[in-house]
Parts: sequence; C-alpha cells; structure tokens
Amino acid sequence: MKEKEMSDSSHAAKSPRRTWRTSLLGASFLVLAFVVGPAAQGQETAAFFKQNCYSCHTIGGGRLVGPDLKDVAERKERDWLVRFMLNPQAMIDRGDPYAKQILDESRGVVMTQVAGLTRDRANLLLDLIEAESALEKSQFEGVKFSDRPFTAQDVETGEHIFKGLTPLTNGGPACISCHTVRGLGLLGGGRLGVDLTKVSERVGGRKPLSAWLVSPATTTMQPVFKLHPMEPEEILTLVAFFEDCAKRVGDDNSVAPLTFFLIGLVGMVLVLGLFDSLWKDRFRAVRGPLVSGGEMRTDA
Repeated sequence: MKEKEMSDSSHAAKSPRRTWRTSLLGASFLVLAFVVGPAAQGQETAAFFKQNCYSCHTIGGGRLVGPDLKDVAERKERDWLVRFMLNPQAMIDRGDPYAKQILDESRGVVMTQVAGLTRDRANLLLDLIEAESALEKSQFEGVKFSDRPFTAQDVETGEHIFKGLTPLTNGGPACISCHTVRGLGLLGGGRLGVDLTKVSERVGGRKPLSAWLVSPATTTMQPVFKLHPMEPEEILTLVAFFEDCAKRVGDDNSVAPLTFFLIGLVGMVLVLGLFDSLWKDRFRAVRGPLVSGGEMRTDA
C-alpha cells in the first residue's frame, strides 16, 4: 500500500512538469507556424512566378512579350488584375478596353491561362509583385543575355540545334519534332506547335524571345524544359537562327501546304497501285470454277 502511495505521489509530482513541457512544445510549433509558414509560402509563390510568368514579364526590367509588372497595382485595381490573370481571353472577348490595350502592346499575343492558378494564388502573386516593386532591384528584373552581334556561325549552330543535328546539352527535345520553319525543305518540321518562321517578329525581338526560351510557359513545353532547360549559349544561337529566318523568308506560306498535298497525293496513288498489284489475282482460283460452272449449267 505504501509503495502505491509513493508511486501516485511521484506521478503527481511529474505531471506538472510534463504539462509544462507539452505547453512549451505546443508554443514552439505555433511560433514555427507563424514564422516559417509565410516564408515557405513566399518561396512557393516566387517559384510559381519564375516558372509561369518570368518568360513574358519582368518586375522592373522592362517589357518582354508582356508588360513590365512593376507597380502594376497602381495601374489597375486588384479585383480587375485577378480576373484578368484567371482568364485573359474572356476579358478581351468582353471588350475590356485595358485588356485590349495590353493585347495591342503585346503584338496580338494573348496571355495563356496558367495551369494551377486559383484566385488565392493570384492574390499571392500580386502580393509578391507589390513587395518586389518596392525593392531597389527585384530578383525578377530579368535574365541578362549577351547583346553581341550575331554571326553566320551563330545562325548555323542555331539551325543545327533546331533540326536536332546538335543535341541540347541537358537532353531537351529538338525543336523540329514539334515546330516548323519555312525554307528547310519538304515539310520543314512538326505540326504540333506553331510555325516559328516569324517568331522573332511576333514576340518583339531578341530580348523577349530569349526570355521565353529560358522558361517556356506553354502546357506542352513547360514540363519538358523544366527538367531539361536550355543553356544560355544554346538560346542565343536559336534566337540568331530565328532572326535570320524572319529576314530571309517571305510572308507567302502557300508552298508548305501545297507540298504536303502533293506528297499525300503521290503517296495515295502509290499505295493504291500496290494494293492493286497484290490483290488483283487473289480470288482467281475461286472465281474461275464458279464462272465456268455457271456457264455449263446455262448450256445444259
């Protein structure tokens, strides 16, 4: 009995200490949640911006394909910005004048809907842009590329990269597997992506095109080049090749569809000729006796 009383007494003495430790541990978790939580959320938002927005926008680095986002909250109210971010095409289709202005200044390039962008995330992005706008120099000021004049060697190297004759350093796929440019002969490349013959003019020149290739934001290219980014020198030579294509190739694009049609027509004729040669005598051994038998019955 005395042993039990001593045990109960010892447990009672330890309970306050355990309660105190539990309370301290709980308070520590709360502090971590308040301090680490927002920091982790901020890092996630910055990574999301870099992956999905950085190819078309800077914060304080000037226009790329889309406008510079520095102090964008001073140009338009937040609710409008959130609605535009969630569905740019809908705002344009409704005839919103500022959305139309953005479209005109972007040379007709419509901002694509960003996968995984919600209203909450859009607000977090706007918080990030406001914070970065207040800095003397934002981390999203823009990627710096060499502005040296392009050479004939740059153009040739870029063409080899486009065609896949020179593999990309980090294992990315060749451009020609999805895209075409005019003047490469025959069909010129793949048709999954857009024609890149005039892409340099379409996006506004060397700087916007280089920024786009750093982190392509389309749903097809993003997951591929996130794991296999292109090197700066590879981007530079590709831009040289695209600029050269835009200069030397005219606006007439009628040759490529005509070539495709003629190749298809010739291929169809060859296939039909092959089937005819293979099948024309296929049923002679069956048809002959049947026809002969029919004639004999008629004579009878």
